[in-house]
Amino acid sequence: KDIQYVYSEFYNKLEYARFDSNVGKFVGYTTFGVKNAERWNKDTSYIAGLNAQREAYCLHNIGNWYPNM
Repeated sequence: KDIQYVYSEFYNKLEYARFDSNVGKFVGYTTFGVKNAERWNKDTSYIAGLNAQREAYCLHNIGNWYPNM
C-alpha cells in the first residue's frame, strides 16, 4: 500500500507532467503538460501499463532496497 510508482516528464529542467500510481493518471503542471496529460489519460491501455509498473518494478525490487521487509 505504501509503495507508489512515479513517472515524470521534463523539458529544459522543468517538470511538465507526472504520473502517480496512487492518483492513477497523469497530472499536468504547465499548459503543455496539461494538454499532454489529457491525451495520455485517454489512452486506457497506456495508463493500465503504467499502473502495472508498480507491481512489476516496485514490488518486485522491494527486497533489494529494504532487505528486512
